[in-house]
Amino acid sequence: MSITAERKNALVKEYATKAGDTGSPEVQVAILTERIVNLTEHFKSHVKDNHSRRGLLKLVSQRRQLLDYVKKRDEARYKTLIERLGIRR
Repeated sequence: MSITAERKNALVKEYATKAGDTGSPEVQVAILTERIVNLTEHFKSHVKDNHSRRGLLKLVSQRRQLLDYVKKRDEARYKTLIERLGIRR
């Protein structure tokens, strides 16, 4: 259910705005999206796992807050980010 260190490093390299960037909203949203996708796949075979479902809802809420922040600061960055990640909004 969690992502591997290699996958996380690949996401950081792909979405970083500058070298060594791990805290920008783009990187955080990309990592959260990866975790959300993994949990969604988990629930296809573990339908009654309500404890993890609560964690999923928290992740979705956190991602939504970050996306709202990016949209408030720079709408062009927001549009490119959701397009790259394939998030519908």
